[in-house]
Amino acid sequence: MRILISNDDGYFAPGIEALAAALRRYADITVVAPERDRSGASNSLTLDRPLMVRRAPNGFLFVNGTPTDCVHVAVTGLLDQLPDMVISGINLGANMGDDTIYSGTVAAATEGYLLGLPSIAISLASKDARHLDTAAHVAVQLLERHRERSAGSWLLNVNVPDVPLAELRGLRVTRLGRRHKAEDVVLAKNPRGETVYWVGSAGAAADAGEGTDFHAVAAHYASVTPLQIDLTNREQMDVVRDWAPALDVAEAGTAR
Repeated sequence: MRILISNDDGYFAPGIEALAAALRRYADITVVAPERDRSGASNSLTLDRPLMVRRAPNGFLFVNGTPTDCVHVAVTGLLDQLPDMVISGINLGANMGDDTIYSGTVAAATEGYLLGLPSIAISLASKDARHLDTAAHVAVQLLERHRERSAGSWLLNVNVPDVPLAELRGLRVTRLGRRHKAEDVVLAKNPRGETVYWVGSAGAAADAGEGTDFHAVAAHYASVTPLQIDLTNREQMDVVRDWAPALDVAEAGTAR
């Protein structure tokens, strides 16, 4: 089995090293990751300049682009053989609830999914990274389950509590929770006296009830959330139909 590994923390991050070390025993792995930290890059593709791929001393490949770039380039031209799966991570910090919209970790897995491959984004719900081995163990378990019961292409967002493996209570299939509004930007001065703005911290969990990823991780379960790409708000389709046909395009074009 061939696995493409990527992340958004950069090819030098301890999380991707731990993931590669754990999966190397079970599959033929290739690591293609950003040359620097691209956290928060979301699903951005670099279209205004060419990308370069270089090899690090440890054999990892790194790209001067986004996490999405890494997976796209790898799958559509860099690799001699297509991977059977894409796994992104292990991210340092949770990607739960609204975080998934901004996450480069989730974006790398999403690109694999859009290219027809089963994909997993896996994050350790702490910046301390004390128990990367726990998240790596979960990744291996999911890989083994996929081998046993392959179900085509899917996209999973996995968050693992930063606890010793002995304290992990298992896995729970969850839905995404929701956060409160983010904190305000932080104003500061740069060395030239110019005003700069730091994006504020993410808000606390607003919807963290039972069944959410927030609730599972807080209870020392690894949360596994199946994601989809269809953003269509079907509940509003009839509402829009009520007023959209009433627009007179011809008249609108001549309006003063």
